[in-house]
Amino acid sequence: MKLQDLPTISVLSDAVTICDYQGMKVVRVLHDTAEAGITLHGGHLVWFKPAGEEDVIWLSEKAEFDPAKAIRGGIPVCWPWFGKAGTPSHGFARTSEWSLLEHRENDKGVIVALALEDSEATRAIWPHKFRNVLTFEIGQSLKVTLTSTNTDEQPWHYSGALHTYFAIDDIRQVSITGMGESYLDSTQGGKVCTGGDSMIFNGEVDRVYTQPHDTITVKDGSPRQLHITNEGHTAAVIWNPWQDLSISMADMADNSFETMVCVESTIHGDSAITLAPGESHDLVTHIVVSR
Repeated sequence: MKLQDLPTISVLSDAVTICDYQGMKVVRVLHDTAEAGITLHGGHLVWFKPAGEEDVIWLSEKAEFDPAKAIRGGIPVCWPWFGKAGTPSHGFARTSEWSLLEHRENDKGVIVALALEDSEATRAIWPHKFRNVLTFEIGQSLKVTLTSTNTDEQPWHYSGALHTYFAIDDIRQVSITGMGESYLDSTQGGKVCTGGDSMIFNGEVDRVYTQPHDTITVKDGSPRQLHITNEGHTAAVIWNPWQDLSISMADMADNSFETMVCVESTIHGDSAITLAPGESHDLVTHIVVSR
């Protein structure tokens, strides 16, 4: 179903509406500069397409829109930990219900902000008080900022990621630069490795790059290039499951690995962020398309 065809629940402005998709509320943005969709479940951007361009964000054709599960694709918010550092994997933010905080628009685009605060349910999993604000700046480019604030009386630390899935033509034609040379290879049990500052794909890749440049560039064989500038991160994760792992996932088609790659703005567990009471930290990813 196209974003324009989603049933409307309420109209917030000329460019912003709340819609329904498979029982979930979606903040739909239809603006002259871009279109986008963000589910309140998980604060999860699932569509983004600048005017005149192809889809930038990949969403699995078998993604499950289930309130108990994370959505496969888009930009999941991994928080307050990354990976299997706790239960559930990648934290609870990506399966929590966020609230719409504000929306603004002008001729350059739309800003949508969501909020998530601690609750009895979150404190049962992670015993700290917090306030997260997730801000989407949607136009010819996309900027996503996760602002985490410690509202507790004691310091706490966290890790996480903006786990962006990019839509590409063919993974076998992709090259990536700017991720740095040093990485932890999760397919080899976290082995410390060194490679060149350019990579191609011929099998499963699951790497934590520990010294990335601020901007990483993805070329997929077409004239389009994706430039991903991250801030507030301590690492960049690059992931493609390849075929065997795709086959094992119920929410991915067997060959869907061919049209996606993840480049993630990451606070890795080995270099977690500590916030004192009242302190905040921004984790950012800014995506620009060029030809």
